[in-house]
Amino acid sequence: MTDLLQPGMRMEALAALPAPFDRLAFVDIETTGTRPTRDRITEIAVIPVDRGVVGEPFQSLVDPGVPIPPTITRLTGISGAMVEGAPVFARLVDDLLGLLDGRLLVAHNARFDAGFLRNAFREAGQVAALRELCTVKLSRLLDRGERRHNLDALIARHGLPVGDRHRAMGDCRALPTLMARFVERDGVEAVLEALGRQTRRASTPPNLDPARLDEVPAVPGVYRFFGEEGALLYVGKSVNLRSRVRSHFADDHRNDREMRIAQQTHDIDWIETAGEIGALLTEARLVKREQPIFNRRLRARRGLLAWYWDDEAGAPPTLVQLDALDPAELGRAHGVFRSRMKASERLRELAKEYRLCPQYLGLEKGAGRACFAHQIGQCGGLCAGREPEIAHRLRLKQALGPLAFEAWPYPGAVAIRELRDGLEERHLFRHWRYLGTARSEAEAAELLAGGDDHPLDIDMYRLTVDAIRGGAVVEPVE
Repeated sequence: MTDLLQPGMRMEALAALPAPFDRLAFVDIETTGTRPTRDRITEIAVIPVDRGVVGEPFQSLVDPGVPIPPTITRLTGISGAMVEGAPVFARLVDDLLGLLDGRLLVAHNARFDAGFLRNAFREAGQVAALRELCTVKLSRLLDRGERRHNLDALIARHGLPVGDRHRAMGDCRALPTLMARFVERDGVEAVLEALGRQTRRASTPPNLDPARLDEVPAVPGVYRFFGEEGALLYVGKSVNLRSRVRSHFADDHRNDREMRIAQQTHDIDWIETAGEIGALLTEARLVKREQPIFNRRLRARRGLLAWYWDDEAGAPPTLVQLDALDPAELGRAHGVFRSRMKASERLRELAKEYRLCPQYLGLEKGAGRACFAHQIGQCGGLCAGREPEIAHRLRLKQALGPLAFEAWPYPGAVAIRELRDGLEERHLFRHWRYLGTARSEAEAAELLAGGDDHPLDIDMYRLTVDAIRGGAVVEPVE
């Protein structure tokens, strides 16, 4: 079958696709190998199609600057002699950017083509924000009953125009017709649904080099998003950095916050950890220290209050600064409150629920006479001499019990150990204070020698309690 695509030709099926699928650049490349960061492009073809109208095609051999392996020459027919005198990629950059800008890149196995193009643009000193659609993925979604989705199979199955196979333009010219066949057969809505799944998964912030997403490893750790001039936008953590980072940008069309993060992100970096606990601790530390714009949870929280009560003494609970509490006394602290008003409200609720005396608790004045709560039947009568103090104390203990902090269960400092692929981390704690994370004996010794000059951080406390309760490996270190 000959190529029926001609510049100016209108493809009605593709004209039916709405934005952003109405401006497409069908692309195919030939290369010296399969590794985008090490191999080079030898030929490229682009067919632009805007609102269903076929544009002027672009085709060029490319001097890769390296020898072409004989196996590649046998497959594509492109030899070293053919590319001798051809332009290097840097000379094609302006033409290619003009063709790709504002269009979705459509290719068979688009990750391969887009990966090579991104690296080639980067080496030429340019950043190309390529948004890609893959016809292999499209075929798998729309032809679920078929086993084969390579280009030879699709040419035969859909009667696509055939050119020189394994040459850039020969393969490229089959792709617009393939997409048109899908629209004609399955309808616009079905194709849009399949395309939408791809763009949700592959969405990339407009100011971020997509190659950075490809570099994110699938390991536990912490990631950071940066805006213009290095402004820190967001810090997050995951047991799989790659999938979590990509999920932010896959959601940018549904969630206003994610959309704003995606629109403002110019760069990302990450810190690998040995496991989930290390990721949680690193995230909490970085958020408190660096105050990212879009983080709300885990922000530094100073001046938190707690009710301190010694159930063996006769005194009522007193409100104390949590940070100022002696580590050994933490087991007698109850609740975490941002203000005296919130702390008093919670204690008043408990007093009513457990028939405690507001006078004794300091919530109501009038010592020497029965409190108002007793007069309406909401106090057991301690203030009126009708209830033993021990009975009242037992109810107060029952009321405060669910709010109590856990006492430190170890005689000294401990390390929570995590190990992954030879990377070992020990997270050191003493009296719920996080001392730091060590990756060597020397680092651990230095952290332990630092003493207890660490504030009690409520988020670190909760992370540690959860880790210990969850069966983390805990080792005494002193």
